Amino acid sequence: MQNSISKAEKAAALIRRYFQACNDADRQGLIDCFTPDAVHYFPPGLPGAPWRGAEAIADGWVWCVKTLGSRWTIEKILVEESGDEAVIEWTHWKTTVNEVLRGDEWYIFDEDITCIAEIRAYYASPVNKAEPVNKLHDFDYEGRGFAMAPPSAPPRLD
Repeated sequence: MQNSISKAEKAAALIRRYFQACNDADRQGLIDCFTPDAVHYFPPGLPGAPWRGAEAIADGWVWCVKTLGSRWTIEKILVEESGDEAVIEWTHWKTTVNEVLRGDEWYIFDEDITCIAEIRAYYASPVNKAEPVNKLHDFDYEGRGFAMAPPSAPPRLD
């Protein structure tokens, strides 16, 4: 008897693989997570947004790791039973500039749930450069089990 995973488990695994590729600054791994024409939408204010195409998305995150010391954690994942769509809550640690941003993303996958076709990012708050941690006001992140420090850094990129 073959052991198979559900469509929802497949979608969640793809999101985790995507975040691992982000943290590893693995350009090809990132490209492999997306359809060639994927789009990553962001709230207003990010230059060049939205990022259109798997290569542009990969290049954006690799740049963030190299320039901002970016690291990401997934706090929660919810996936439709069909596996067609998912939403996550995440933390973006910008270790070089000592900033933390929290938010959510909505995912849409291709038909066989092998690639991400679209991501829509929503920030917990507008980015405030005067605040070292951008977060929801008076929300107990630590008490709810959210990461309070970034994951370890990837291997040096030269």
